[in-house]
Amino acid sequence: MKTTTLTVERQGFGRTKRAASSSTLSGPILRWGLSALLLAIGSNSIFANENEGTHGQDASGRTMSARVDALIAERWAAEEVAPAPMSDDARFMRRVYLDLTGVTPPVAEARRFLGDAGDDKRARLIDSLLSSPRHSTHLANLWRNLLLPNGFRPDELGNAMGLQSWLQQQFADNLRYDSLVAEFLMASGSLENGPGLFYTSLELKPEELAGQTAQIFLGVRMQCAQCHNHPFDSWTQRDFWGYAAFFAQLEDRNAMQSRNGRSLQDSNRGEVTLPDSDEVIAPKYPGSRMADPAEGGTRRMQLAIWMASRDNPYLAKAAVNRVWSQLFGRGIVEPVDDLGPGNPASHPELLDELAKFFAHSGFDLQQLYRVLVNTNTYQLSSMAGEQTDLPSRDLFAYYAPRPLSAEQMYDSLERTVGTQTLQDNNVAVPPALRDTRRLQFVMSMQQITRGTKYELGPIQALSLMNGSLTATATNPQQGTLLQALEAPFFSDQQCIDVLFLSTLSRYPNKEESSEFASYLQTAADPTDPVVAADSGGDPIDGTKRHVTERGERLADLLWMLINSAEFALIP
Repeated sequence: MKTTTLTVERQGFGRTKRAASSSTLSGPILRWGLSALLLAIGSNSIFANENEGTHGQDASGRTMSARVDALIAERWAAEEVAPAPMSDDARFMRRVYLDLTGVTPPVAEARRFLGDAGDDKRARLIDSLLSSPRHSTHLANLWRNLLLPNGFRPDELGNAMGLQSWLQQQFADNLRYDSLVAEFLMASGSLENGPGLFYTSLELKPEELAGQTAQIFLGVRMQCAQCHNHPFDSWTQRDFWGYAAFFAQLEDRNAMQSRNGRSLQDSNRGEVTLPDSDEVIAPKYPGSRMADPAEGGTRRMQLAIWMASRDNPYLAKAAVNRVWSQLFGRGIVEPVDDLGPGNPASHPELLDELAKFFAHSGFDLQQLYRVLVNTNTYQLSSMAGEQTDLPSRDLFAYYAPRPLSAEQMYDSLERTVGTQTLQDNNVAVPPALRDTRRLQFVMSMQQITRGTKYELGPIQALSLMNGSLTATATNPQQGTLLQALEAPFFSDQQCIDVLFLSTLSRYPNKEESSEFASYLQTAADPTDPVVAADSGGDPIDGTKRHVTERGERLADLLWMLINSAEFALIP
């Protein structure tokens, strides 16, 4: 794939020539320092490996991965479809990093993985990423977007942080998925300490809570039966309002009533009635029996117990289908929240067997991810651009590239240029919660639709090309990467390799190397310093930092790679 055409047209840095001096050249050498040296040998903390620990796939997991491939291959044979070849190591590495951790691989890990000759290196990388703190951060991001599809107001920032932190902790502990759902449904207390914002964002309306929780956790669209019986499914209006009754006694205690601010609590009053009537509808489990008040506990507690029980036929299938959709770009049932007789699965036997495996594994999400990304089906290459008549997407005969989400784009840009703010445990700050620039970027890029799928449109492309984040990322005055690459011991080819590894997670091909090298070599004088007209103070000593003509050209090349289609995609 040809990534760029080397005609640089961007609004950049006005250059002011300055006379060279010994102090001009010695100052930057001190500032290149550790980051440049460690980048040269491939071991900078900014670009460090995610986690060296591994869990490994057990025999049942390997058997299930093979079974997935066998069931998918049966459909290929029936449809007389030839699958794509396996992806190369670079594309697999970028794909699995973004899918499991939400960020592109560090330069050091890219070099290490691409240079590894071991037959099991893909499985080892998968294990490492699943045990990484970034995996739980990424899952928390995905689920926050799912639970709060329209974002949150600035005054809800603290509550959003509470939801994010709660989700991240559950995924870090690898809590059983059925237990996670049960705890979510029983959430109470301060809005700042957990899932409360989900409930208040829907104004505690029983019908809204019923509709959304059914879609998210059961994979069914019960709200279509809110006003009448479902036109394409077996849900009746009474079914919907019976489910909504579980949320009818939820209250929001406001700050005037509680010294600790707003909080959720269950009461013993509150009912739902059938629309256009006064008939009270008692709680009824979806597709199952009526709830029995004699069983004790609040209504939400009764629902949570049923949700995690064997009587619930929906939970495992809905979860498996959602994870599959996240990894493959579409579900075994598509849309993912419409599991029903009117919307059959593309591979019914596969969905059934995966759901049984998930339940028998103890609803282990990490094990489910491990099984799926270890399949040959997940590791197929993309045939896009190689043939015009592609097989149907629901055959999963090739990998369909997907655009990066807003959070993935932001995190990857920060990792690329080495400007990210890290917590003590080297985990990226949760997106859109603590950084105003991040929030602005995410809101400008994000599509306001429920779920975790994104489309990169003209507004998003312009925001990426001309936005403040990209300008900062490609400013040689600010980016750690660009400052490091100005070190005199880097050859042009080494710089080009690092630019490609840090942005596209691969080495350049011969044509790209030649074009990029020619652009660098045409600089008027690689040692003649210039200073950007809009440059800020040096981050170390507060003075203007001199930038060479070569440094400006490196910044141009970085800008081009960041704005390439390849950077914006999960390959």
